[in-house]
Amino acid sequence: MVKDDCIFCKLANGVIPTASLYEDDDFRVILDAGPASKGHALILPKKHYENLCELDEAVGAKVLGVAAKIGKAMVSGLGCAGFNLVQNNGEAAGQTVMHFHMHMIPRYEGGPEMVAWQPGSVSAEESEVIVEAVTSRM
Repeated sequence: MVKDDCIFCKLANGVIPTASLYEDDDFRVILDAGPASKGHALILPKKHYENLCELDEAVGAKVLGVAAKIGKAMVSGLGCAGFNLVQNNGEAAGQTVMHFHMHMIPRYEGGPEMVAWQPGSVSAEESEVIVEAVTSRM
């Protein structure tokens, strides 16, 4: 399904013109309009899925292959030293457009620190509680 009022559905399906890096039957990869770094791109499924939990399994199985293809081309073509894949689910996680998408952020030597956190700690007891809370709902 495509949602008429979804900006990413319109971008993914060419209703709104954009700088595209790749396209196949399921995805369009476009340059992000507000890039975190040179070459920052978005992988957009052409069908509407609000987030990862709603994503069709067949489409989900393809998304990392698309990311690998684009990532290799970014490293070769842009000279980046690596790239981050970022996928946010829900407003609390930073999702601002409720259409599944994956950010591909090229990273350059000496560039700014992004997508980083300070490692915390967890006790064995807390780990057990977390494992039970998650696995009991699968």
